[in-house]
Amino acid sequence: MKPILRQTLPLTALIAATAISIAPSARAEVPASCVKGVDLATLGPKSIVGQGPHGEKAASPEVLALSDADAAKIKEKHFKVGISMQTVNLDWAQLQIQGITDTLKKYGVTVTGVASAEYQVDKQIADIENTIQQHPDGIISIPVDFTATAPTYKKIAKAGIKLVLMDSIPTGLKHPEEYASMISADSQGNGQIAAQILASCMPQGGTIGLVNFGVDYFSTNERTKGVREWMQKNRPDIKMKQVDFTDPPKVSQIAGDFLTGNPDIKGLFAVWDQPALDTLSSMRAQSIDIPVTTVDLGLQSAIEIAKGGPLKATGSQRPYDQGVAEAMAMMNALLGKETPGWIGVQSLPVTQSNVLESYKTVFKKEPPPELTDACNKAKPACN
Repeated sequence: MKPILRQTLPLTALIAATAISIAPSARAEVPASCVKGVDLATLGPKSIVGQGPHGEKAASPEVLALSDADAAKIKEKHFKVGISMQTVNLDWAQLQIQGITDTLKKYGVTVTGVASAEYQVDKQIADIENTIQQHPDGIISIPVDFTATAPTYKKIAKAGIKLVLMDSIPTGLKHPEEYASMISADSQGNGQIAAQILASCMPQGGTIGLVNFGVDYFSTNERTKGVREWMQKNRPDIKMKQVDFTDPPKVSQIAGDFLTGNPDIKGLFAVWDQPALDTLSSMRAQSIDIPVTTVDLGLQSAIEIAKGGPLKATGSQRPYDQGVAEAMAMMNALLGKETPGWIGVQSLPVTQSNVLESYKTVFKKEPPPELTDACNKAKPACN
């Protein structure tokens, strides 16, 4: 996912936080190999390394391509599709929606509406019920909670409506009877990218901390798994400690307490970028300067990476491309074609040296002035 409970730190707050100077820290023992010891050209997996929620092997978005004849059929039918999100108040969500709507529009498919549940289970259940009553041909959705919402998602297939999912599958839903496909990033691959960069910044025998989402959710589970397995295979000398959070607004306090209680920690992985930013706030409050890596790319995390501060890298999703794949999966399903149970989208390594280009790849637009200004101040390391 872009994690389901991700929240946005106002840019003004970020600027205020970053204005606080970081005093020299006893933990700032970073090897010269930090980031520079990793060849960006070879960083990260070149194919999907994770498995789907049911152990499926990943299919490529390329399998969803439509022939000219199929495209003509889609345009003739004037299909209608509804979208149900956990929130629309995220860069990640907005890019997903843009990818879906841009693609469906090319084929004459109408989006009937975009519902935003604001992380509330009851609201998402009502959103889906309302969408079903509008009799669309298909629904594209990401569940707020994959257990509590499952009975409602089951009603979609019973109503003769096709379902395509983002990032997770409600409990008990069967493929292909009850959903056409689930599209997600290669979360395990993104975790591997974060692990490899963090390892380059760690001394022999050092200890890292994992700031982990303590809720059983497929994509975040895969990220932390990717870090753990990469470390165990490639840097078995590194010790790992973990702290879990379930309430994202409390990450700053939880991460701060974790660092206070574990002064041996020399590096951190945070499971997505907003917890990483909140962890940076805790570190600044304690004058701790240690390398941090994460998963996902937002404007604020891109700025932090551009500056060359503690946030060293991220394994990014490609949410617009995921939205395109979701739209293509839906149109295949509407044509009556069986689509793969899980379609994975390739990871994207982002460091200070490629953050501007990566922003354009992820956001499909030029970087904003806040990001280019941060990068210009850090040249030549930042490009």
